[in-house]
Amino acid sequence: MPHAFSSNDEHWMQRALALAHHAKQAGEVPVGALLVMNNEVLAEGYNCPISMHDPSAHAEIMVIRKAAEKIGNYRLLSTTLYVTLEPCIMCAGAMVHARINRLVYGAADLKAGAIISKMAVLEASFLNHHVEYTGGLLAEQCGAILSDFFRERR
Repeated sequence: MPHAFSSNDEHWMQRALALAHHAKQAGEVPVGALLVMNNEVLAEGYNCPISMHDPSAHAEIMVIRKAAEKIGNYRLLSTTLYVTLEPCIMCAGAMVHARINRLVYGAADLKAGAIISKMAVLEASFLNHHVEYTGGLLAEQCGAILSDFFRERR
């Protein structure tokens, strides 16, 4: 269910936005993400399905994989995931399975967003874990990098 922003959210989203710029420079769709626990970054990453030849290599999945490996556990309890774009179905499902506590995202994904735009995956009553979420943080900047990327590619 939706929640309010906390005092550090903008700081972490700025960092996710910087990671999105790295993705853009690498020729990937510019989405950046990081996972925070106890006000420290566990892992960070960005989209890389093109370079990795892996359709599952979304920013969120990359961060979840790195964080789980770092702590030696697939359950990422008491963490907050920051991502510049509203997650898709795959990434929302991964967050539930990883037991992420909270999601904060930037721009809405009106074409494939699975948090509020096209679906409300995290609200499904059958899930065994529920992720708190808040969207729209630095949405204008997060959306602009995506718009610019796709405009330049046309």
